[in-house]
Amino acid sequence: MQENDLKILMIDDDDQILFALRAVFQFQGWQSVSAKDVPSGLELFRTQRPDLVLIDYHLPRINGVRGVQMIRELDSDVPIIVFTIDESQDVANQFIEAGASDFALKPIKVPDIISRIRLHIRLMESTRRLKKTQTEDRYTATKGIGSATLELIEDAFGSGEEFFTVEAISERTGLAYQTTYRYLQHMISQNRIEISQSYGKVGRPKQKYRLIR
Repeated sequence: MQENDLKILMIDDDDQILFALRAVFQFQGWQSVSAKDVPSGLELFRTQRPDLVLIDYHLPRINGVRGVQMIRELDSDVPIIVFTIDESQDVANQFIEAGASDFALKPIKVPDIISRIRLHIRLMESTRRLKKTQTEDRYTATKGIGSATLELIEDAFGSGEEFFTVEAISERTGLAYQTTYRYLQHMISQNRIEISQSYGKVGRPKQKYRLIR
């Protein structure tokens, strides 16, 4: 996919956000279409076939979690980035289980959303290549977990034996903290990650993670 051919669907009921993002995307040379609720967004998804979806959490009639589920029923691969002011990991897990790809916190920062869009377009292309060259195994074939994103996180550990915090892996990959944490928990469940507790001087212990090789 050529970046200039990118078409983005925005589902958000905030006119100011839609106006601002439309201007940003136009400057980038990207096409965009927008809807203020999930039913209208689904109709646009069917007719416009966007390459990426941005969707808000708090929407009228149907919330963002259900919206993500409904989009996934139409397309299993399209990147879906969720706008949210809620940093709750429980909410993030609901979204990832529903099929969300990543998160962008409000208030939206333009450099962050641009880099996140570019990252997920690259991941989508990687996912398509992986599907052509390998079958999904028990490790990768888990609802809400993508093979290309798993590879991205594995690569972020590098070739050494160092332990990393969630924040460090998030920064290295460009993924949101919530996405990174969810994938690390999945990798722990598959015995691919080990954990180290660092207590420091004050406060709660800090968990760090290392890839099991």
